[in-house]
Amino acid sequence: MEALLLVLAIPLIGGLLLAIWGDREVGQDLNAAVSFLTLAAAVWLTAMVIRDGPLLVWGEWFFVDALNVFLVTLTAFVGFTTSLFSRPYMRVERDHGKMTPGRMRLYHSMYQLFNCMMLMALTTNNLGILWVAMEAATLTTVLLVSVYRTAASLEAAWKYFILCGVGIAQALFGTILLYLAAERAIGGGEDALLWTHLANAKHLLAPDILSLAFVFLLLGYGTKVGLVPVHNWLPDAHAEGPTPISAVLSGLLLNVALYAVLRCKVLADGALQNGLPGKIMIGFGLITVVAAAFFLSRQRDVKRMFAYSSIEHMGLMTFAFGMGGPVANFAGLLHMTVHALIKSAIFFAVGHAAQKAGSQAMEDIRGLIKVSPTVGWGLMLGSLAILGMPPFGVFASEFLILTTAMREYPWATPFLLIALGVAFAAIFSRVQPMVFGETSVRALAHPPALLPVFIHLGLGLMLGLYIPPYLNDWYEQAARMIGGG
Repeated sequence: MEALLLVLAIPLIGGLLLAIWGDREVGQDLNAAVSFLTLAAAVWLTAMVIRDGPLLVWGEWFFVDALNVFLVTLTAFVGFTTSLFSRPYMRVERDHGKMTPGRMRLYHSMYQLFNCMMLMALTTNNLGILWVAMEAATLTTVLLVSVYRTAASLEAAWKYFILCGVGIAQALFGTILLYLAAERAIGGGEDALLWTHLANAKHLLAPDILSLAFVFLLLGYGTKVGLVPVHNWLPDAHAEGPTPISAVLSGLLLNVALYAVLRCKVLADGALQNGLPGKIMIGFGLITVVAAAFFLSRQRDVKRMFAYSSIEHMGLMTFAFGMGGPVANFAGLLHMTVHALIKSAIFFAVGHAAQKAGSQAMEDIRGLIKVSPTVGWGLMLGSLAILGMPPFGVFASEFLILTTAMREYPWATPFLLIALGVAFAAIFSRVQPMVFGETSVRALAHPPALLPVFIHLGLGLMLGLYIPPYLNDWYEQAARMIGGG
């Protein structure tokens, strides 16, 4: 209980402190320190769950099990490494006049509040609180996306707010329908939205109500996942917000939204017993992969390009979880992990590259290998990793997804292969001149924080070569909990 309390309280208290001191030089160090303490608490919580099994605390309002505990640690880890990257990055933005003292306070305080909401969404046992946490995360990231106060960033934040607001309203309606089904099966009251109670009685839930509820929940939370056709906010938010926010949006928010969908899928599968939720996810996932791959080939802004890459990979995960079964679920969970690590590393490298060039347009970013070899190699290796080149972990997860699709849904395999091939050609053809082309760019005033880039890439490489036994056990346990297939 103490570990979970620290996981939620540390970023909340840190956000309050940074609302006061976030504009000072010590604010950047405080942001990193708070993120490190959150990571330490998350590791403690994970160790407790591994040792003692699932935890149900505070009147059953919070629940930590094999499905969410390692996602808690992954979220805290990416939040910590992003805070390290943020220190020199935001100093450069401040020197360029993009960040005023008030904006720095807003940025640091909302960053910690965002982390708190993500962790709350992962650990709550109440699906109503899950909805509240996702809505609060939307509000914090709207403020973060618009922090520069340019016309483009305000437009991106407004689009994000409207689209995600519509999506979260659909998720609310789906949650109300879920409560209606629970009230008929297990009675009303505050226990009717507790996931553990719903999971135990999932076979008693009315299938007609659950089928409708799942559609609204998938569309609602799928807006935050970035599923086509409710994906339009994501490229703009990535392109116009600070790069650290692009990293946590791709590495954290998309994963947590997909986690919410998975919790709902478990209930719908139990109630319907016909595989319909999985088939719906397969359809949305496949359309998302194909559409995002072709959108990739039209991009000229580097952050927008990798935002569409995130959409593509979230579609691939949705497709995997839609197939269900131990192998596909294992692959989907592995892909969630390596995508969060690799994509955030790419945005770290992209952020420094864009600051060097003074532009996010890909034609303006050239010769990174000459100006800053570590940034150049970080971007190139990260791009190869996210494109599924062996021996990185993305190759392993994509291989498992494709081989499962060949066996279970052979008709979908050509679409996946074509989409992955188009994405590979689009990204590699643009990254290669960015790294190896001719340039006249000067070095940055503040040394870039490249340790997070190579830590993430190193972990992504390790997961392609060797999965530690405790992590492998978690993937297997969580895969069995998700079920399907």
